[in-house]
Amino acid sequence: MDLLGSIMNSMDKPPTPTEKEKLLIKKRKQEIEKRQNEEKEKLKRFKERVEAKLKSHFKDPKNVMLKFEPMDQICRSIVHEAAESNGLLSYAFGCDGVDRYVRVYNKSNPPCEDELAARRRGEPWNEQVKQQLLEKRQQEKQEQVETGRKKNKKFTPNSNYKDKYAHLIGQDAALDAAKKTETNKSYGFVPSENKKDIRSIEQTMADIRAKKRQKLSNDSNVPTI
Repeated sequence: MDLLGSIMNSMDKPPTPTEKEKLLIKKRKQEIEKRQNEEKEKLKRFKERVEAKLKSHFKDPKNVMLKFEPMDQICRSIVHEAAESNGLLSYAFGCDGVDRYVRVYNKSNPPCEDELAARRRGEPWNEQVKQQLLEKRQQEKQEQVETGRKKNKKFTPNSNYKDKYAHLIGQDAALDAAKKTETNKSYGFVPSENKKDIRSIEQTMADIRAKKRQKLSNDSNVPTI
C-alpha cells in the first residue's frame, strides 16, 4: 500500500447521519422549496393583477397616466415588464428603499422632459406648474430678443454737439473743430522724401574725404603756443 493510501485509511470518515437527521434535512429542504414556490406564485398573481389593472385603466382614452404605490425592486421590475408588454411607457421616481414608485404613461401622451426632471427632483408637477414654466421661458426668450435688438441698434445722439456749442465758439469754429486734424509740418515733421540720401556711393565717399581734408587743413592753421 502506498503512502497516500495509508494516510487516507488513517483519516476518520465523516459521521453517517442517522435516520432522524436525514428526515430533518429532507423536511428543511421541502420547506425551502415550498417558500420559493409560494413566492413565485405570489409574484405571478401580482403580475396578473398589474396587467389587468393596466388594461382596464388605459382602455379609456381619457386615462393617460397611472401611478402605483411605492414597492420593492422586484415588484417594480414586474410593473415595468407588464407596461412594456402592453405598449406603455413606465418611469420610476423617488428614493429606493423609501418611497420609490412607478408611473405608467400612454405612448400617445408621453411625459415631457420637464415633467420627468421635476418628478426626479421630487418636485410637484401639474398643469399650473407647466403653464408657469412655459410663461417663464417665453419671457426669457423675449428678453433675449430685446437684448439682441439693443446690441444691433446703431447709437444716435439726441442732439448735434456742433449746434450745442455753437453759441460759445461760433458756428464756423464748431465746424472747423469737427474736421479731421492734420499734422503740422512746422512742428518737427519731416517728409520721408527729405530723409532719403540720393547720392551714389562714390559721391558719398568723395564728400567724406573732402570733409577730412578740410578738417586737417583747419587744424594745421591753428597757431601753436
